Amino acid sequence: MSPRHDPVDWQPVCRLAELEIERGVAALVHGQAVALFRVDAETVLALANHDPFDRHTVLAKGIVGTVDGVPFVASPVHKHGFDLRTGRCLDDPHVSVAAYDIKIVEGVVMVGHRKSVAA
Repeated sequence: MSPRHDPVDWQPVCRLAELEIERGVAALVHGQAVALFRVDAETVLALANHDPFDRHTVLAKGIVGTVDGVPFVASPVHKHGFDLRTGRCLDDPHVSVAAYDIKIVEGVVMVGHRKSVAA
């Protein structure tokens, strides 16, 4: 098993049933402010909880939606959309926020470390 997926690297955050669909919540995970988004009955995605355009910790309060099959959150401050799968800004491909690994184990949402940034 690689160190990236070592069980000690996964932090339990909450029960899946506690998250509302198409809503975000903030959590402190591995010392970082993370925004969790339940996009459907079984899928949770996570991004760093800051708007990279001004560094306010607000993404968990953003509007969640889908455009062209891409789940996104729109920052409540500047309205920029961020792909919930990758953290890339939909309006400016040079800007992104960290995306985190998620798994659900026996109904508990577990957050891993930051995903690798694709080149």
